[in-house]
Amino acid sequence: MTVLVTGGAGYIGSHTCLELLQTGQDVLVLDNLANSSEEPLRRVQEITGKHLDFVEGDIRDTELLDKLFSQRQIDSVVHFAGLKAVGESTQIPLDYYENNVWGSVNLLQAMQRAGVCKFVFSSSATVYGDPHTVPILENFPLKVTNPYGRTKLMVEDICRDLASSDNRWQIALLRYFNPAGAHPSGRIGEQPSGIPNNLVPYITQVAIGKREFLSVFGDDYDTPDGTGVRDYLHVVDLAIGHLKALDRLGTQQGCVAYNLGTGQGYSVLQMVKAFEKASSKEIPYQITPRRPGDIACCYADPAFAEAELNWKAEKGLDEMMADSWRWQSQNPEGFGE
Repeated sequence: MTVLVTGGAGYIGSHTCLELLQTGQDVLVLDNLANSSEEPLRRVQEITGKHLDFVEGDIRDTELLDKLFSQRQIDSVVHFAGLKAVGESTQIPLDYYENNVWGSVNLLQAMQRAGVCKFVFSSSATVYGDPHTVPILENFPLKVTNPYGRTKLMVEDICRDLASSDNRWQIALLRYFNPAGAHPSGRIGEQPSGIPNNLVPYITQVAIGKREFLSVFGDDYDTPDGTGVRDYLHVVDLAIGHLKALDRLGTQQGCVAYNLGTGQGYSVLQMVKAFEKASSKEIPYQITPRRPGDIACCYADPAFAEAELNWKAEKGLDEMMADSWRWQSQNPEGFGE
């Protein structure tokens, strides 16, 4: 049977495809290449020595989805495809609602028509908004502060309604905290388009001289050093979390949410120091005003995922930074596009 991975050419998607191949799964990737290329998929096959199938296309293409489900014996879907920049979502919200929400509905409808009911959804810790306390549990109130987060919460609500309406559905909602790092081979990693939205690729681009300095957005938060605190987890650990969720769907009915994080928060300046240690590079930075919608502190309580999925983040901050630097230093132009 085949796992359909939407958005599989992206950062988290490509790492997940690699882990799926290494466990002997048949993988079919659907990606419109809006923010990626085929090159990471080529490298995934090179690393694993195994083949995956790739179709260039969009989850909003109903005819294409029906064709894929009719021609392939797809058993489950891991859904990454979507726009993902918080700042951009405030500028072009309609694009985010159309792509992330309508695209997901279209995908779920195609699955329903095909009788495929195992679904792992790439959600986000943004669904918690600005939590009153940390660490964050899955039963915390859900509230969002930007259109990107709202699209994730909308799709979560759709999944919950769908599972309530039909007990054949087996759905895992994976709420990521902050993925970082790269595959230890140095062959695949994060290649942001334009100015990075995430901290670690911004740091690595400063390290190779692509950017003059790191902008640190705010140093007056109620945190130990005044900079924002987040839960960073290694992308390989995160990818493995998707495999654990697929395994769990074999025995789980309904729709269940899981936090994927380490349970440890690091500030921006702590991340800078950790990268400097891993790379022996100095990272100049400047303090700039806070960004709208940013919160002071956000990290997970991952105990539920450990208990239910038998998943726990294994890779620490030093490994995360070393792998990030290996990827960036060996691939200064990313995938060379």
